[in-house]
Amino acid sequence: MAFGGFTRDPGQQPVAEINMIPLIDVMLVLLVIFIVTAPLLTHAVKIELPKASSQVNLVKRENIHLSIDAAGTVYWNGTALGAEDWQARMAESARLEPQPELHIRADGDLAYRQVARVMSDAARAGLTRIGFVTDPRDGP
Repeated sequence: MAFGGFTRDPGQQPVAEINMIPLIDVMLVLLVIFIVTAPLLTHAVKIELPKASSQVNLVKRENIHLSIDAAGTVYWNGTALGAEDWQARMAESARLEPQPELHIRADGDLAYRQVARVMSDAARAGLTRIGFVTDPRDGP
């Protein structure tokens, strides 16, 4: 297993192979060291946190119920309003924090352009949370 000898015998040639056994031994020693030290690196300090009773401070936003009947009359939370009045209220509501949700209830026989007008007024005022209210009992 030597690379050469002290004799000048022409029958002996240098060995051109790498002995893998010492490399494998070093690799296994390093693996054992890593397995032993890895759990020590993840050790956490155990502390007992103080107990306190508290509640999460949830700010509940109000919903705006906007209804449009078959004649095109707009009701803001049950109160009939003109176009200027609901536009002003939409602008006020858009400035509130958190911003309320706008629930639109429109009559089924109403022309879509009237609903689109109310929706565009709401978007222009800055209301971003707009939804439609439907009757789940009436289905196809």
